[in-house]
Amino acid sequence: MSEVLIAASDNLTHIHPVTAKDWPETLEKSSALAQALAAQTEFKAKTGQVLVVPDVAGEKVVAFGLGDADDPALYRALPAKLPPGDYKIHGGGDPMRIALSWALGAYRFDRYKQKHGEPWPRLIVEDAAIRAQAIMIAHACALARDMINTPANDMGPLQIESIAREMAHKAKAKIAVVTGDDLHTENYPAVHAVGRAAIPDRAPRMIELTWNGSGGKSGPVVVIIGKGVVFDTGGLDIKPSAGMRLMKKDMGGAAHALALGRMVMEAGLKVRLTVLVPVAENAISGDAMRPGDVIGSRKGLTIEVGNTDAEGRLILADALARADELKPDLTIDFATLTGAARMALGPQLPPLFTDDDALAAELLAAGLAEADPMWRLPLYAGYAEALDSDIADIANDPAGWAQAGAVTAALFLKRFAPSTGSWVHFDIMAWNPKARPGHPTGGEAQALRAVFAVLKSRYS
Repeated sequence: MSEVLIAASDNLTHIHPVTAKDWPETLEKSSALAQALAAQTEFKAKTGQVLVVPDVAGEKVVAFGLGDADDPALYRALPAKLPPGDYKIHGGGDPMRIALSWALGAYRFDRYKQKHGEPWPRLIVEDAAIRAQAIMIAHACALARDMINTPANDMGPLQIESIAREMAHKAKAKIAVVTGDDLHTENYPAVHAVGRAAIPDRAPRMIELTWNGSGGKSGPVVVIIGKGVVFDTGGLDIKPSAGMRLMKKDMGGAAHALALGRMVMEAGLKVRLTVLVPVAENAISGDAMRPGDVIGSRKGLTIEVGNTDAEGRLILADALARADELKPDLTIDFATLTGAARMALGPQLPPLFTDDDALAAELLAAGLAEADPMWRLPLYAGYAEALDSDIADIANDPAGWAQAGAVTAALFLKRFAPSTGSWVHFDIMAWNPKARPGHPTGGEAQALRAVFAVLKSRYS
């Protein structure tokens, strides 16, 4: 993304945030031109309203409506409402949150447009530390959104591997990749089963990136996992066309894991970090995984495949089992896992699952503070038996009586989760199906900023 936060400029437009309550008094003190323009445009400082007023010297002043509350998250909508130029905000609350909101709001995905790279308005952020932190977080979120928005023909297993390798090189981290039939040799049978139907150039793989932060070899072990299904046809249990249309985003968990790992490394947190990204294309061919097959897993549990469209939990099972071998203090996984999570909470509110009440409280508080909302759903043990299989250790599709698809999917993952430390699972949508101010239709980074805030608080 182009840089939208800068240190200084010789040609400034000044932005004055104002609440609806304060606007009448502000209007009385304004110029006759401002009063006339406000009347003409019916500007009343409602949430998101913008009033551009040229002064007598030819400069511009912008009034930005905050509505009933001075919420820094509102500034996410502002870049799309202003023409290109350099702006400075006077007042308006926490400068870090304002800067980050501006940078997040200045995202667009125009890679495939004939006209692309159009300039955004830029914000003056004089504090170098605030500017650098906001840019770092915004760039990581843009990476996730770019990966999700990119169609599957340009975002396959090799492209995800290339992004991970580039990150590792930049951070001086180690990276290991197991590909294709070597997944059998290295004991990742579930990843292989899901991805084996793809053509050789899009073979499944397990990506493992490791990095030791300033805590050295004694720091806490943090493992971040992301589901990387680059396209999900549903396999032999094929999806209808409407359900398949957005399945380029089924690698959204991998995008989130890589973006979060990048933030951890760039921030130099005092952790021993491992990022695990199982990558596969759930394709259809004569060698595709079949309903009724029984496959192995790294943990040793056998899995009856009742539905080939419940493949994400299979590749995550192998990744979680690998995480267990690392004896982590904290394991975080992101996955575009279930439609049931959307039915429960909609596209804007991803659920989190964990047995660690203190961690859940930290994450929920960070979600509120960072305007990065989430909601806790239970790992309700009463539904665990819905995953019983007559012929294997566990089934990948729950019995219909349980109904709670997001909960049973999380319970499936729990069977493979590390036995040490805390584990938290995010069932993300990673997509805005409807544009709203500051959130264009398309790929979205969900829970990333909140999780990073918790990690930064714990491990700086």
